[in-house]
Amino acid sequence: MAGPRHSARAALGLVFLVLAARPARTLELKPTTLRWAEGTPGCTFSADDDGKYRYGFWTDDFGVIVAVDSQELQKSIRRTEPLLGVLITFRYRGHDSITIRPDAITLGFVKHEHDVQRALDPDALSLDLQHDADTAANEADRQIRKHPEKKAEQESQLQVLQTTVKDMQEFLRTRSLRSTTLDPAGPDVNGWVFFRARSKWIGKWNQQEEFLLKIPLSEQVIEFPFALPPSSGDLLLRRRP
Repeated sequence: MAGPRHSARAALGLVFLVLAARPARTLELKPTTLRWAEGTPGCTFSADDDGKYRYGFWTDDFGVIVAVDSQELQKSIRRTEPLLGVLITFRYRGHDSITIRPDAITLGFVKHEHDVQRALDPDALSLDLQHDADTAANEADRQIRKHPEKKAEQESQLQVLQTTVKDMQEFLRTRSLRSTTLDPAGPDVNGWVFFRARSKWIGKWNQQEEFLLKIPLSEQVIEFPFALPPSSGDLLLRRRP
C-alpha cells in the first residue's frame, strides 16, 4: 500500500506532465501608445482659413496630420446617414516601409458613454447608401400611387436624395483613405475616414463635443484627443472660394 508521501509525489508528477503537455503561450506585446498633446514637442495645431482644424503628430520616422472641419457636427446630421468624417494625411520619413490600415482606426465619443466606432469601409458604405436610395424610390412610388396629387412633391424629394447619394458615392470612391504601404518611393497618402454618428449611445450633439481618434501605425497607436469646437464659442472663419 502506497504511503501518503508516495501519493503526493505521484500527484505532483502528474501535474508536471499536464503542464508540460500544454502549448507554450506566446507573449503578446501591446503596441506603444503615443498621444497628441498641445505644447508637446512633435505636436502641432492650426486653425486654418479653409475652415479646418489640423492636429499634427511628428516623429523621426513619420508624421500624421488629422484635419477636422470646424462645421463637421452640423454637416454630419445633414448627410443621408449621420456620419462624422476626418481627413488624415500620412507622411513617411523612414528608410523601410509602413502599412496604413484605415479599417483599424477608431473614434471614441467621449460625452456619449465613450462609445467607440470603427472606421467604415467606403465600398460597404456606398452600397448601404444605394440601398437606402432604392428603398426611398420604392416608397416614393407607393406614395404616388396612393396620392397621385403629390407626385411632383415626391419626385422632387427623391431627386434631391438621389443626387446627394450619387455625390457622396463619388466622394467615397475618389477621396476615401485606402489601405496602402508607404516607403521612400511613395511616402505620402491622404484621404477621408468616416464613422457612424448615431448609435444606442450617440444622440443629439452637445454644444461642445469631445472625441478620441486612435490610429494604429506599425507597432504603435497614435491617439488624437480633440473637441469640436476646440474652445467654447470658437468660430473659425473660412476663406471664400
